[in-house]
This record gives sequence, structure tokens and C-alpha cells, in this order.
Amino acid sequence: MTELRLEELSAATIVAVNTMSLKPGQEQFLAPTSYAVAAAVVNPSTAWQRVVLDGDEVVGFVSANFDPDAPHEHFRSVLWRINVDADDQGRGVGRFAVESLIEEARRRGMGHVDVIYEEGQDGPDAFFRRVGFTPVDETEFGEVVAEIRL
Repeated sequence: MTELRLEELSAATIVAVNTMSLKPGQEQFLAPTSYAVAAAVVNPSTAWQRVVLDGDEVVGFVSANFDPDAPHEHFRSVLWRINVDADDQGRGVGRFAVESLIEEARRRGMGHVDVIYEEGQDGPDAFFRRVGFTPVDETEFGEVVAEIRL
């Protein structure tokens, strides 16, 4: 693995993001990438979308939102989506993306980063706990709200 780096999502990288593969069972926990891309169109001033590159290869995608005026605390600094190509999972790509997101949140003066996800076999719970998220709440739909305090 060469040194990982972030780059803004662009027309040049979106096709690679849309064609990243998942491990069996993961697809039920991930909304289509187009949902995340649409968020950037709707909220261009608050959306933060980056691809993770290993050399010139797109190996991951992270989408977040930073809106200090959001009416709900959990939505002020939130990780909306993270996915790592199936062949690149377990190599530190996801951890790199979360650490980069945390750096951005600190740079913007945020006190936390939240994530909302469904629990389940093959779900993201173990990953989020490994990178430092702690469950703090539950949505009305039974999803986990987890947080990293900065």
C-alpha cells in the first residue's frame, strides 16, 4: 500500500466510487452512493465528500456534513457514509478516512463527530467501535447514534 491521501469527490472519481465492491452482507447497510452525492448538491456549503486514494486508485469514500446551525445536535457534525472497496477492507483505509474526518471537524471547531447506523450481522458496528465511536443514543427507528468527542 502506498501512502493514502484524500481528494475531493469529482467527476473524475465518482465512477470509481460508484463501482466499488462490498463484501457479502454489507449491501443491506449502505444506501446507494447517489444519495450521498445528492446531499452535496442540496447542501453544498455544509457537505464534505472525499475519496481515499491509494496511489491513483480510489479505495474508499467518505461523506460527512458540518452544519453548526442544524436543529438536531447529532446532525451538526455527522459522518453520513463511509465505504471501502471490498478488496481494500482491513488495510486501514476506513481508519484513515475517519481520522481525516476528525481532523476536518477539529479544524471547523466542532466538539464531536456522530454517526448513525443499523446494527446487524456484517454491519458496521464493530468498525465504528474500533475507530473510537461510542454509542450515545438511538433513533426512533432503532438505529444506533454513536459519537467521538473531540
